[in-house]
Amino acid sequence: MISMIAEIIGRFVIRWLVSGLGLWVAASLLGPSRMSVGDNFITIAIAGLLLALVNMAIKPILMVLSFPAIILTLGLFMLVVNGFLILLASWLYEPFYVSGLGVAVVAGLIVGLVNYLVTRILEDI
Repeated sequence: MISMIAEIIGRFVIRWLVSGLGLWVAASLLGPSRMSVGDNFITIAIAGLLLALVNMAIKPILMVLSFPAIILTLGLFMLVVNGFLILLASWLYEPFYVSGLGVAVVAGLIVGLVNYLVTRILEDI
C-alpha cells in the first residue's frame, strides 16, 4: 500500500517537473511578449505544479465533454483542449502569462513534445 502511494506521488512529481520544463522551453521559444513564466525557478515550479494539477483534475472532464469533437477531428481537437488548460493555468497564476488561445495551443504542442521526449528518455533508463 505504501509503495503504491509512493509510486503515485513519484509519478506526479515527475509530471510536475516535466510540465515546468515544458513551460520554460515554450516561453523561451515563444518570447516574453507571447508567453512568460517569470525569470526564477520558483515561478516556473509553481506554474508547472498548477499545470500538472489542472491536467490531473480538469483534463479528464474536458476529454469526456469534447469526445465528439476529438473523434470528428481525428484527435486534433486535443490541441485546443491542451491550449485551453495552459490558458486556464495562466489565468489562475498571474506571474504565468499567455497572450491568447493561439499561443497557448502552440505552447501546448511544445509542452507535449517535451513531455514525450522526457518520457522516452526515462523509459530507456
